[in-house]
Amino acid sequence: METTTLNIPVLALRGLTVFPNLTTGFDVEREISIFALDCAMESGRDIFLVTQREISTQTPGEEDLYTIGTVCHILQIVKTSDSTVRVVVEGQQRARLHRLWQTKPFLQANIELLEEDFPGKPTKRTEALLRQTYAIFGRYQELVSNISDEISSAILDNRDLGSLADFIAQNITLRHEDRQRALEELNPVKRLQLVNEILAHEVDVIALELQMERKVRERVGQVQKDMILREQVKVLQHELGDDGDEEIAEYTAKVEALKVSDEIRKKLTKEVDRLAKQPFGSAEASVIRNYLDVCLEMPWSKTTRDRADVERARKMLDHDHFGLEKVKERILEFIAVRQINPDAKGKILCLVGPPGVGKTSIAISVARAMNRKLCRLSLGGVRDEADIRGHRKTYIGAMPGRIIDGIVRSGSMNPLMVLDEIDKLSSDMRGDPASALLEVLDSEQNYAFRDHFLEIPVDLSKVMFITTANTLDTIPRPLLDRMEVIELSSYTDEEKLEIAKHHLLPKQLKEHGLRKNQLRISDDAIRKVISGYTRESGVRVLERQLGKLCRKTAMQLVTIDVKRIDITENNLYDYLGVVRYTDSVHITKDEIGVVNGLAWTEVGGEILEVEVNVMDGSGKLELTGNLGTVMQESAKAALSCLRSRTDTLGLEKDFYKTKDIHIHFPEAAVPKDGPSAGIAITTAMLSALTGCKVRGDVAMTGEVTLRGRVLAIGGLKEKTMAALRNGVKTVIIPKENEKDLEEIDQTVRGKLHFVPVETVDAVFASALVYPKAASTAVEHMTTLPVEAVDTSAALRA
Repeated sequence: METTTLNIPVLALRGLTVFPNLTTGFDVEREISIFALDCAMESGRDIFLVTQREISTQTPGEEDLYTIGTVCHILQIVKTSDSTVRVVVEGQQRARLHRLWQTKPFLQANIELLEEDFPGKPTKRTEALLRQTYAIFGRYQELVSNISDEISSAILDNRDLGSLADFIAQNITLRHEDRQRALEELNPVKRLQLVNEILAHEVDVIALELQMERKVRERVGQVQKDMILREQVKVLQHELGDDGDEEIAEYTAKVEALKVSDEIRKKLTKEVDRLAKQPFGSAEASVIRNYLDVCLEMPWSKTTRDRADVERARKMLDHDHFGLEKVKERILEFIAVRQINPDAKGKILCLVGPPGVGKTSIAISVARAMNRKLCRLSLGGVRDEADIRGHRKTYIGAMPGRIIDGIVRSGSMNPLMVLDEIDKLSSDMRGDPASALLEVLDSEQNYAFRDHFLEIPVDLSKVMFITTANTLDTIPRPLLDRMEVIELSSYTDEEKLEIAKHHLLPKQLKEHGLRKNQLRISDDAIRKVISGYTRESGVRVLERQLGKLCRKTAMQLVTIDVKRIDITENNLYDYLGVVRYTDSVHITKDEIGVVNGLAWTEVGGEILEVEVNVMDGSGKLELTGNLGTVMQESAKAALSCLRSRTDTLGLEKDFYKTKDIHIHFPEAAVPKDGPSAGIAITTAMLSALTGCKVRGDVAMTGEVTLRGRVLAIGGLKEKTMAALRNGVKTVIIPKENEKDLEEIDQTVRGKLHFVPVETVDAVFASALVYPKAASTAVEHMTTLPVEAVDTSAALRA
């Protein structure tokens, strides 16, 4: 097929597309375009019209033009001003731009004339396509009112697919990109399908525009109606003499009566003036009223007088709680300081301990002992910063934060505020409440705390904050740095006995309507309840078990003709059933490769048995019992320690190559971790390798190093209690933990023999039972001095 090329002037169109066989008129004002028209008039009046890609381009190049345009014949040029001419052209044929070889003084290019594809004979498909076009155009005409009857008639009378597509694209409002797509399609059928898609899209968009316009018009009409009605109501109120002056006067009087700073008074007065200017029933007036009500409810000048009697406060604390000496002493110190300096700032205490040890209840008792109003905030699960700082009052349903709300509820500017479960705070996309507490819990900053709702400074320096937590691991370090941490450890069995006798049992008797002479529980029975039916660090489960005994007693008093129920250790089974907990399984006789270790748990201490078997093999080290990474590393360190002491301990130098060592911790379903079982693992491995037995009445705890040093551990109080509870007589502890014996219960110190050690040699000497025919090296090791602790001397210290 032969192609026809022409060298012809080019006129770049902005936002306009010209189609073949259609007449179009437009204005021309660019100099290069006017020169192109002049050149075309001198050479046959033919010119190539092509659309620019970007309307803002002033001097287009070849890359700024589409490749497909239309060769047109100039019908008329009329000069409308000094710089503008009106041009009327008739489209002749589509053409492709090959090369724009001239840009000044006008555009001129080589173009190739394009022929349309032959549409073929009319078919049912083409007829359906025509009908679809007529239907879509009909919907478009219903939505758009500027379509003339001539255009509608021309479209309905046109049966040529390509010509119809060009005519529709030329005569309806479309983007120049959509028109260009129709111009570039040479197949008439595909071109009409493309135009149908574009037209259908326009119908959907126009329908949505009309719908939105109708909604806006209805809303504006309703607003105008409401405004007119409000003005009418306002006029009627004025005529009736009811201008709302009484409400404004009441707010003004309350603001003037407040004993606040000038800044706060100025802010509240400004809000009252704003309220006076609001029209009747406006939404802004409701926001201002709510704001003023909250501000006026604040106890700005109200405080309670602290109780400055240390001895009286001590009696009240001792009456409410048994033990917790550290907390009580710290509170009494604060009361003593307040007695000397009444203007001292409030303190921030953090009570950390396992569940049920009385953190929240002691905080409540402190408020009673200090004669302060109490405000308790539970922070568990709080994840929104606005819970602490409040919402901006412009939001619907805005309210102050929990800190301000607590002060309002307490009715005092110096309450005792308990922030419960501060370690359970979380954060999300709404902010970090822990960060918002940084200012609240800083005594150097909280004298001017600004709540988002109030937007005025509030002095929190007189508030005493007591926070509670179960662990410090989840509390951010900057927040933890602002608090004085007081750790509450687990209760001993004797402490639980005293708490049960003097606090829990009388409380349960009162709740169940029983008198003291109707139920008597022996001390041994309570001890059995503590050891056999509870396993906790606190006393919550113990209180529930005592409540169960009270219910059983009430049942018998009602159904059986008895006047008093006596519960002893012997008949406790009849009331509480089978014992739920037993002491940890541990050895009581001397055995080879088995050592009693000590472990700390959240509910107290436990005996942690270590078993080691040595078998002929290839030097494998097997670790079982659900061990954590730290404990596995302790086992490897223990093996290396023994390898470095083969000569001293009488071990074969290549035992780590010829023997397989299996270390196991019973109760494999329970996860175990930590370094404190180091000396127990080392002792058990040496016992299994040498055949020496380990004393069954000895328990030990301590971290071991590669050099055989014994390092300090934690949880000594709970571990020693577990040793005593399980019948252990001697406890081997690190030398560095000797100072911690001061904090151990007197009963525990009196019944246990403590052996502080610095090296594993001292551990072996105290724990291993050597045969009479021991080697010389071993005999020498057993003669190493072992330092024992005189518990009576420690008690005296």
